Amino acid sequence: MMIDLRSDTVTRPTQAMWDAMRSAPLGDDVLGDEPTVQALEYKVAQLLGQDAALFVPSGTMSNQLAIRTVCEGGDEILAHKESHIIHYETGSPAALSGCMIAPLEGEGGVFDAAAVRGAIRHRDQHAPLSRMLVVENTSNRGGGTIWSVEQCTAVAKAARVGGLHLHIDGARLMNACVALGVTPRDFTAQADSISLCFSKGLGAPVGSALVGPHAFIARARRFRKMFGGAMRQSGLLAAAAIYALDHHVARLADDHQNARALAAHIQKVSGLKLEGDAAKIPTNMVFFRVESALGTAQAFCDRLREAGVLALALGADRVRMVTHLDVSASDIDRAGETIGTVASSSKACA
Repeated sequence: MMIDLRSDTVTRPTQAMWDAMRSAPLGDDVLGDEPTVQALEYKVAQLLGQDAALFVPSGTMSNQLAIRTVCEGGDEILAHKESHIIHYETGSPAALSGCMIAPLEGEGGVFDAAAVRGAIRHRDQHAPLSRMLVVENTSNRGGGTIWSVEQCTAVAKAARVGGLHLHIDGARLMNACVALGVTPRDFTAQADSISLCFSKGLGAPVGSALVGPHAFIARARRFRKMFGGAMRQSGLLAAAAIYALDHHVARLADDHQNARALAAHIQKVSGLKLEGDAAKIPTNMVFFRVESALGTAQAFCDRLREAGVLALALGADRVRMVTHLDVSASDIDRAGETIGTVASSSKACA
């Protein structure tokens, strides 16, 4: 049986989640009477300590709705150079909102208040207007790294002083909360808007939520319709998200433990270089480099696929593996053995 470690988006609904979806009361969300969607939106707003929420098909749409709701053409968004809105949202800030992005430096996808202050533009007619700051927690390309509450608080203060709207791309925010033992509100108390994804570590099939003040969400709802993201009997999907929030948050700790176990396997394999310390992998992502003697990252992933393990190549020599609801501890051990075998056979063929 294939072990799929490409992403935590590949999970299938559990039987209990299917039952919740089948039994969900339905309406028409566009017409304003979808009870399960309304229940989810209220639940998420309360969880994150905000006024209101909007259920949307994807994290990309959630982030782009935040940008379109706040920004105007010619504005500039500050974000880490490895952020999701730069690498994985098809140039949407420029295409949909006419915005530039100022990329910030910082180890592991995390920057500090000084970087924010240094990037805010002087306000005159020659420069774009610095309008929004985006914090991605956890940081995907940073290695599943976590922004601490103190780090979020520091950049939030810099954002306020600089007149910036602070948006938290919290696609995997619950992973950060579980790893640090804090509540979502600890992170979001000073944010102006937040995106939360249900289809990653939480294991729902589809959907994200955008959360913020009433007026912000009302304006975002109009743009959701404009972008084609309004859904009708979407209570089927909202029910899965509700179930995930009720039953799949605490178990994220299992994914984090499995990631550390996977990293320990990889750390022992000649020809592979683990990023970081196996015992300190922060959440559910494991990254490693493939030495040239074993070929490219994609070639290595192709050989892993043939052996029954799926992984994602990111660049010429970098590989990402992600643990999730559908991967057990025994799967991790089997994947670790397979990685070692494939690396040995690759070196023998070189």
